[in-house]
Amino acid sequence: MSPGQIRFFALVRRECNRFMKIKRQTLGAPLLETFLYITVFGAALGSRIKELHGVEYVVFIIPGLIMMSWATNAFSNNSSSILQQKFQGAIQDQLSSPASPAELLMGFSLGGFLRGMTVSTITFLVAFVLVDLPVENPLVLVAGIFLVGFFFSQLGVLVGVRAEQFDDVAFYQTFVLTPLIFLGGVFYSVTLLPEPWQTISHFNPVYYMINVVRYGFIGYSEANVALSLVFLAVATALLTANNLRLFRRGYRLRA
Repeated sequence: MSPGQIRFFALVRRECNRFMKIKRQTLGAPLLETFLYITVFGAALGSRIKELHGVEYVVFIIPGLIMMSWATNAFSNNSSSILQQKFQGAIQDQLSSPASPAELLMGFSLGGFLRGMTVSTITFLVAFVLVDLPVENPLVLVAGIFLVGFFFSQLGVLVGVRAEQFDDVAFYQTFVLTPLIFLGGVFYSVTLLPEPWQTISHFNPVYYMINVVRYGFIGYSEANVALSLVFLAVATALLTANNLRLFRRGYRLRA
């Protein structure tokens, strides 16, 4: 193994150790949240809304829950990790180390990506036990959910780099990320919305992400799946390139 690979895996291991030290928050909370979402929405709304587009209501919302768990955990892990290390001054030591900016960026990114994957896997397993969850298009599902995870991982890096205090991270998560996810159609079909809200929803990028993941699971999408995947791949590549530029410059990372 080359020195570069050793440095890279050391960075990823450090990030994984960081979130595994708080297992109750990383693993326990998502397990409880998934159980509550499925039981509460399945019982409360499922008894009134039997089906959406020919799919049982509780099955219809689970793909969105899985995507939401990956997105929020990847974002929160990276944004908080980078900001914490900025406060501690550790990020400056890393920038002056032999690790390249690309190695540092990918180390942080994969840390959040793996946390999101771990939590979404738990969400999937809980859902699989509670309901009959199909996987109609596995190739689309794998491509879509991995792109979603990496996109929000990079978004977390960007917010962590730009943030100056923890309130900044909380602001983005509370007033930007959460509304976009909930208004993207996690718990409902956008086709049920009246105008102009139905049209406005089509300007929400998370709407297309949810539909790609939903198509992978149940074979139904309200958006063009191929175009959504291309859009997501391009957006992820652009965000990664921008983050790499910031790391090379040391933007808001150096004292």
